[in-house]
Amino acid sequence: MKQQKSTHKRTAAQLALSLLVLGGTAHPVFAQHDPVQPYQGQISKSYNETRQWWPERKSAPAGAPNVVWILLDDVGFGAVSTFGGLIQTPTFDSLANNGLRYTNFHTTSICSPTRAALITGRNSHSVHMGLFPNTGGGTPGYDGYMPFEKATVAEILRENGYSTFAVGKWHLTPTSDATPIGPFNRWPTGRGFDHYYGFLGGATDQYYPVVWQDTRKILPEKGKTFNTVMADKAIGFIAEQKSANPEKPFFLYFTPGAGHEPHQVDPSWSNRYKGKFDGGWDRYREQVIENQKRLGLIPKDAVLPDRGPGVKAWETLSADEKKLYARLVEVYAGFVSQIDFEIGRVVNYLKDINQLENTLIFVSIGDNGASKEGTYVGQVNRNYDPNLTEEQRLKKNIEQIDLIGTEYSRPNYPLGWAQAANTPFKHWKQDANSEGGTHNPLIVFWPKGIRDKGSIRQQYAHLIDILPTTIELAGARVPTVINGYRQEPIEGTSLAYSISNAAAPARHTVQHYEVMGSRSIYKDGWKAGSLHVKGQDFDKDKWELYNLNEDFNERNDLAAKHPEKLKELQELFEAQAWKYNVFPLKDGTEGLASPSVFDGRNRIVLYPGIGQIFEGSSPRLGSRSFAITADVEIPSKQTEGVLLSVGGRAAGISLYAQKGKLWFVYNNGSEKVYAQSGAAGLPAGHHQLRVEYAYEGSGLAPKQSVPGTATLYIDENKVGEVSVSRSLTGNIGQYESIELGRDVVTAVTDKYSVPYAFTGKIRKVTIDLK
Repeated sequence: MKQQKSTHKRTAAQLALSLLVLGGTAHPVFAQHDPVQPYQGQISKSYNETRQWWPERKSAPAGAPNVVWILLDDVGFGAVSTFGGLIQTPTFDSLANNGLRYTNFHTTSICSPTRAALITGRNSHSVHMGLFPNTGGGTPGYDGYMPFEKATVAEILRENGYSTFAVGKWHLTPTSDATPIGPFNRWPTGRGFDHYYGFLGGATDQYYPVVWQDTRKILPEKGKTFNTVMADKAIGFIAEQKSANPEKPFFLYFTPGAGHEPHQVDPSWSNRYKGKFDGGWDRYREQVIENQKRLGLIPKDAVLPDRGPGVKAWETLSADEKKLYARLVEVYAGFVSQIDFEIGRVVNYLKDINQLENTLIFVSIGDNGASKEGTYVGQVNRNYDPNLTEEQRLKKNIEQIDLIGTEYSRPNYPLGWAQAANTPFKHWKQDANSEGGTHNPLIVFWPKGIRDKGSIRQQYAHLIDILPTTIELAGARVPTVINGYRQEPIEGTSLAYSISNAAAPARHTVQHYEVMGSRSIYKDGWKAGSLHVKGQDFDKDKWELYNLNEDFNERNDLAAKHPEKLKELQELFEAQAWKYNVFPLKDGTEGLASPSVFDGRNRIVLYPGIGQIFEGSSPRLGSRSFAITADVEIPSKQTEGVLLSVGGRAAGISLYAQKGKLWFVYNNGSEKVYAQSGAAGLPAGHHQLRVEYAYEGSGLAPKQSVPGTATLYIDENKVGEVSVSRSLTGNIGQYESIELGRDVVTAVTDKYSVPYAFTGKIRKVTIDLK
C-alpha cells in the first residue's frame, strides 16, 4: 500500500483539493497523514552519546470539544415532546431548550443508508450503501463495501487526536466479512472506532440481545434491558478515557435500537401511557400539529394531509382493535421514553465530571420516519406463516395482547400510528419520495458554542451535513490520506454557518433520495418524487411535484400545473443518480443477496471452539433439504445437551440429547414439532447422530406453506421421524444463528433452558446442504 510522505509546502492544486474534499468549505481543512515519522534523534554506538526521540503523538486542537452523535431508530417527526409529540422525552427537551432545534433536517428514509451517509458525510449510494449490506446486489451503489477512500467521522477524528467509541446498532458490515475470522476492516473497530459494543444487524431483542464487543461475540448481561446496558457501556468508555487522559477529547457514536421493533420495555415505562392514546391516531395527529404550531416548528396555517391509503378512521374500529392498537403504541411510547432516560444518564454523567460544557451533541431523532413494517394490524410477534390473512393476524394479535412489551413478544405498531408519529407529514419509513419517510428532528447542543439557546433553525439540511459541521466546529482537519487511502470529497455542507445566524440562507440546495425504487429530488425549495410500485416498470412510475416553500408537507401536487419544472427536476435527479451510483434502480423483487463465505459450499464442517456464526452470513437452511451429522463421544445415558441449534424462541431448529434419547425440534414460529429416538435410547460410545430434513418444495416459497419431513438416525439406524406442516424460509436464525454444542440467547424449545451445553464430547458437526 502506497503511503504519502509529508511535505511542508502546498501547491495551489493541493490547496484546491483541500477545499474540494469538504465540498468547498472556505477554510483549510487538511492535516497531512504520515504513518511513519522520520527519526529526529541521534544514534551513537554509546547510549550516553545517543539523543533519544519519540514520534509526535496526534493531539486535538486546544479547547476541542468532546463530540457525541446520537441516532435513534424508526422515530418520526411528530413522536416526541421535543417536536410536539405526545411521547415524553425530558432529556431531549432539555438539550433542545439549551441548544437548537433544526426543523428542516432529512435522512435517507431507511436505516443502513442513513448510517452510512451519516458517518461518512457522503451520500449513501456514493458509499455503496443504497440499501442493506446483505441485499443490495453487486453494483457500486449497493454492494455494501464502504470505500476506504471515503473515511468515517471516527477515522477523521482519530487522526485529529480523539478517542473514538461506538455503542449500539451498526448494520454496515457486508455479509462476506461478518464472520468470526473477519476480515474486520469493515467492522466498527476497522472504520476508526477504538472500541465497539453493540449489535451488527438491523435489530435485536432488548431482553436477549445479540451482542458484540469489538470483534468478539459475547453473552448479554442479565437483569437489564439492552437500552440500559448500552448507556452503562457508553459511560464506562467515557470514564476510562477521561481517567487515562483527561485532556484528550472523545467522540461517542451512540445508536440504540429504540424505537425499532421489537418494542420491549418494563411495564413501569409503558404503563405511564395507560389510556393516553385511547383517543386514537386521528386525535393524536390533531393534537400534535397544534403543538408544533405553538412551538413554532411549522407554519401557523399548516393543515394535516389526508389519512394514509388503507388507514381506517379510528372511530370505525372495533373495541378490540382500539384496545390492541392503543396498547401497542403505549409500549412503543414507553420504549422511546426509556431510551430518552438512558441518554439522560450519559448526559448527566458528563455534567458530573465537568465535561458537558464543552461537549458538542447532535441528536437525530430517527434514522427515517416511523415504520410501516407493522402493516395495518400491527404485530405482537412475528408472523412466520405466509398464509395468514390480515383478519387472522389481527385475531392472533388480540389473543396475545398481554404479551406486548415482554420478552415473549416482538411488537410493532400498525400503520395508523406510523402516520401519527410522522405528523405533520404523509407516508412513512422506506418512502424516499416523501417527507414522512425522510424528515426527522435534529437537535444541536453545545453550551460553550451556542449562544442563541432554545431557538429554531429552518435551513434545509441533510444528515451528510453533520460530519463537516462537526469537523468545522471541532477545529479538526481532514487528512488527504487516511490509512494509505487518498480521500475523496466530502459531499455534505457544514451547518456551522447557521449556528449563530438563524436568518442565514441555506447552503445545502440540492439533494437526491432513493430507496427500493421510490425516489425524489430537492432543489431550492422545489421537490419532485415518485412512490414506486414494487414490480412495476420504473418508467411507469407517477411523479409528483411540490413547492415546499409554500407547501411544506406535500399536500398540493403541482405536476400538471408546472410540467416544465417537473421535467427540470427529473433531469436533475437523473444527473445526480449517475453521479452518485444510484443506477441501476432496484425495488427488492430481484432476489439479490450479497456474497457469503459459504457460497458454493454444500458441506460445512464445524469444530468445537467456534463461536456463534453471525446472522445473515450463516448457510441458509430454510426452503431446502439438509442433513446435520454430529460426530460425538457419549459417556453415558445421562449425557445431554445441544449438539447444534439454529435460531431461538421465535423460530429455529435444534438437535439435542435428553433423557437418554436423541431429539430434534423444528420450530416454525407457529408450532414446534419433535422427532425422538425410540425406546432403545442413546447408547454410550462413539456415534454419528444425524437428522435429515426432506423439503418438499423447490426453492424459496415465501407465500406458501411447504411441508417437510425430519428423520433421525443413530449411526445408520433410523430411530425417529416427524412431519413438518410448514418449512421456514431463508435464514432460519436471522438474529441468533448457528450455535455448536449449546443454544444461547433464547432456546428453540421450552424443553430445555439455555445454554444447555452438551455434556459429552463433540468431535465435529457436519452440515450437508441439498
